[in-house]
Amino acid sequence: FNSLNHDMTLAEFKFIWYMEYSHRMWGRVVGLAYILPAAYFWRRGWLSRPLKGCVLALCGLVCFQGLLGWYMVKSGLEEKPDSYDIPRVSQYRLAAHLGSALVLYSASLWTGLSLLLPRHKLPETHQLLRLRQYAHGTTALIFLTALSGAFVAGLDAGLVYNSFPKMGERWIPDDLLAFSPVLRNIFENPTTVQFDHRILGIASVTAVTALYLFSRKIPLPRRTRMAVTSLLAIACMQ
Repeated sequence: FNSLNHDMTLAEFKFIWYMEYSHRMWGRVVGLAYILPAAYFWRRGWLSRPLKGCVLALCGLVCFQGLLGWYMVKSGLEEKPDSYDIPRVSQYRLAAHLGSALVLYSASLWTGLSLLLPRHKLPETHQLLRLRQYAHGTTALIFLTALSGAFVAGLDAGLVYNSFPKMGERWIPDDLLAFSPVLRNIFENPTTVQFDHRILGIASVTAVTALYLFSRKIPLPRRTRMAVTSLLAIACMQ
């Protein structure tokens, strides 16, 4: 209010406050929805030894995610007397919070599907190994693209250029490497952050498309084909 939103009304403040409050409450409900059944299953002896390790790891991730969320929000409430910029949370902490959420979600989904759907016994052919390696590489690229999106959000970098495929009148903006040292541009220069996110987004869609085309040449189970096709559809929609 002191730095930027001098005209904010009490009703407008309440809207933001309730959004934050509901997000925290929802996070706590998610934690309880995981921890309470896990404790019940553990007590009843329904978990195997390897599964107990997974349960403990996921429980740790749930708690870590909440702690990281508090640490992120704290950065937006700190006084910065030498800065006249718009108050915002640290883009580094925002990316860490999003990254840990993606890891938690993916690990939970992987664990659940591993229990619900037994693994296919497929011959370890050269093509199948290549497909698996390429799928893992594509996963890493998508994860990196999502993290770069957190930097875009944290720096409001999406407001710098709103034209595509060019950024303004140029393919490569003039201020791409305006900060010194050069490495700082990747994480703190809004123009560079948006440019990187665009490149990573295009690369992700290209990688998913290539993965789909490559999978068409290999005899795969129906479930796997559905997964690859769904991945392509979601990538195009995104």
